Amino acid sequence: MKSADIRQAFLTFFEEQGHTIVPTSSLVPGNDPTLLFTNAGMVPFKDVFLGRDPRPYVRATSAQRCVRAGGKHNDLDNVGYTARHHTFFEMLGNFSFGDYFKRDAIRFAWTFLTERLGLPAEKLWVTVHVSDDEAEKIWKEEIGVDPARFSKLDEDNFWQMGDTGPCGPSSEIFFDHGPEVWGGPPGSPEEDGDRYIEIWNLVFMQFDRDAGGTLNPLPKPSIDTGMGLERVAAVLQGVHSNYQIDLFQNLLAAAAKATGHADTATPSLRVIADHIRSCAFLIVDGVLPSNEGRGYVLRRIIRRAIRHGHKLGASEPFFHKLVAALDAEMGDAYPELRQASEQIARVLLKEEEQFARTLDHGMGLLEAALADLQGDELPGATVFKLYDTYGFPFDLTADVCRERGVTLDEAGFERELEAQRQRARAASQFGADYAAAIELDGETTFTGYERLEDDARVTALVDAEGNPLAALEAGSKGVVVLDRTPFYGESGGQVGDTGYLHASGGRFQVTDTQKQGGHHLHHGVMVDGELRVGAEVRPQVDADLREATLRNHSATHLLHKALRMVLGEHVQQKGSLVSAERLRFDFSHFEAMTAAELAEVEAIVNAQILANADTRIEQMSLDQAKAKGAAALFEAKYADSVRVLTIGADDFSIELCGGTHVARSGDIGCFHIVSETGIASGVRRIEALTGEHALAYFQAQEARVARLGETLKSKPEQVEERVASLVERNRSLEKELERLKAKLASAAGSDMLAEAMEIGGVRVLVKQLEGVSGKELRGVLDQLKNKLGSGVVVLGVADESAGKVSLIAGVTDDLTARVKAGELVNHVAGQVGGKGGGRPDMAQAGGSDAAALPAALGSVPDWLAAKLG
Repeated sequence: MKSADIRQAFLTFFEEQGHTIVPTSSLVPGNDPTLLFTNAGMVPFKDVFLGRDPRPYVRATSAQRCVRAGGKHNDLDNVGYTARHHTFFEMLGNFSFGDYFKRDAIRFAWTFLTERLGLPAEKLWVTVHVSDDEAEKIWKEEIGVDPARFSKLDEDNFWQMGDTGPCGPSSEIFFDHGPEVWGGPPGSPEEDGDRYIEIWNLVFMQFDRDAGGTLNPLPKPSIDTGMGLERVAAVLQGVHSNYQIDLFQNLLAAAAKATGHADTATPSLRVIADHIRSCAFLIVDGVLPSNEGRGYVLRRIIRRAIRHGHKLGASEPFFHKLVAALDAEMGDAYPELRQASEQIARVLLKEEEQFARTLDHGMGLLEAALADLQGDELPGATVFKLYDTYGFPFDLTADVCRERGVTLDEAGFERELEAQRQRARAASQFGADYAAAIELDGETTFTGYERLEDDARVTALVDAEGNPLAALEAGSKGVVVLDRTPFYGESGGQVGDTGYLHASGGRFQVTDTQKQGGHHLHHGVMVDGELRVGAEVRPQVDADLREATLRNHSATHLLHKALRMVLGEHVQQKGSLVSAERLRFDFSHFEAMTAAELAEVEAIVNAQILANADTRIEQMSLDQAKAKGAAALFEAKYADSVRVLTIGADDFSIELCGGTHVARSGDIGCFHIVSETGIASGVRRIEALTGEHALAYFQAQEARVARLGETLKSKPEQVEERVASLVERNRSLEKELERLKAKLASAAGSDMLAEAMEIGGVRVLVKQLEGVSGKELRGVLDQLKNKLGSGVVVLGVADESAGKVSLIAGVTDDLTARVKAGELVNHVAGQVGGKGGGRPDMAQAGGSDAAALPAALGSVPDWLAAKLG
């Protein structure tokens, strides 16, 4: 049975059991700061289990893409060397949110495995938690599992989301590969062997662990299960290693062809075949190689694959060539992979080319470190610097050192690495605790799409430390929660509204509005009077700031579409900030935009503004939105019913968005790009202005040009021509100055010849010059060498204000066998805090100790006497 058939059979089976098929979520968890990547099938449903994300269904099933390559769940170092570890895998799962529990979950799993997939019952082994008598009874008495193929375990069979929160016992199903494979059943001393392989885990989420460790029963126990597609495919296809299943065979063959290495059983090819899956799907989900966060993990995976390719003999970029094979294998199941395949290949090729330069640079640094090495052990700090600062792989350093007979200070390297890990953990943004959120009941009804004022009631008050309050006194900072509000809570890049909450007993100034679950949190300060829980208030949004903000928000949608038209469909949003003053839009693109491209994008957006088309906002199902061609402006979780924004003439832009927007595109006024910069590898940023802020920018620019015209004594429309004329005149004067300096230097050169001395039968001139730039030294040297005919010249210039020294040494051709200009200039440079180099007849150097120059030049005669004597 092929992997694709298993995936479909699983989803179909559970759909028949009343489950809603939920599409795979992004590998980047939406609105979850606790995770680096989606590492399990339940991650997209985390808020559902916590009661923060109500869904229209109580049963769900999915085939979820997962990555384990960073943070707590990291299998990276094992990949390629074991039969079942992967950075990327697919988790098939079925979930119950307060609906069915243990009996149905167990029955569904057993029926699917034994009847739908046809696995023999005698080949399956079941485990439960030692405390779970209920699950044990269901397995043995209702399912009829042989007690001889049953284990009761402790820690291995208890699951929890975190130190606090939902948790419960679990039940695992193992497949027995038979006595010809070494290993014992779960719970035995030989359980680490490969005979018994876990294929399914059923989590019975029935408790809520509080901060004191007490397990409190959940009012609605739930089910979370996971079955590894690759593991089940190996069982059904009669192979022992996941790398032997159909999903990997074509990838291994493609990797072998790309690297020129025929043995598909080698661990390095398995690494490459695994890594192309995780890299490709991470790029599909918007992650790009960088030096921090998720991008750093992606870069590490890519470089690990490249290094294994080099280890097999690949000398040219090869990794990007595997995208086509991956598309052929998984593109049908994941159309988003097929759509992005060209972009994925471009990203990987660029990273391969960049890493090739890193390797070259790293080899140079390593060679220098080995040349200066005292002893036969390379210090751990040096190895770590190569690894951490320059991206040079540890094992490549080890290989080079092994060839040179040098050992590595591995203990020192590990100390440095652990220190870096501690720093990373301390600075990590992926450590938020759900328990830290403010606990609130009910939800806030948002009315801000229709109005900027409303009538509401205070449902909760919280102080600056997050403690609940009965009242807020004048001058106190805090958070106000209402039953309904017109204030937009920050999300989708749009900043939260500001304004006031008016009450009969006082006035609260809202400085920011944030969202938490189903609530809007109004942050601010009690200006006067007091505010109590239960009080009636009149929320009033700052209308001017809201209007300016929504103009910028609507413009981002037009900008996104225009960028895709001008640059290509690979453009994806990577973040945004929409405030009243300006908009900031981050997007994927691998080179700076040209002035012509920026002008074209700006023209397209302004054409849509001038069209003044009605903005349409519709509520529809997610499937209807996709059929309409709507795109998500930013990676996020969407409910089944979504809000679709259509803006611009002829349905120019159709996107999913929950923000506030203009009624007509013309309400934006105008649009102007003020900057385009790079902020990370493959990520660009545009900042732009709209409406009154754009007009103010134009007026400031006009005033600036007018002032410049006054300075240049020309009309504003003549400024460009006048500046061009001045620049040309300046260049002409600079050239004339250089000619005059050369003439003076030539005259001075004739005078300087009288200062030449004779050392060992060779004429030598050593001179510190004044009023000559470092760039002019070369011309002076050439003139002096010509006039000497045969001899050695050393010249130096000191700029004490800048703390800079420039040196040059020249040796006529007849003397280079006796004196090397490079050695001579380095002798002097070493005394002024610098170094240099060049040819035997001419060499230059720099330094930083201007005060030491006279003494350094004074040492030249003795150095030459030793050479020429």
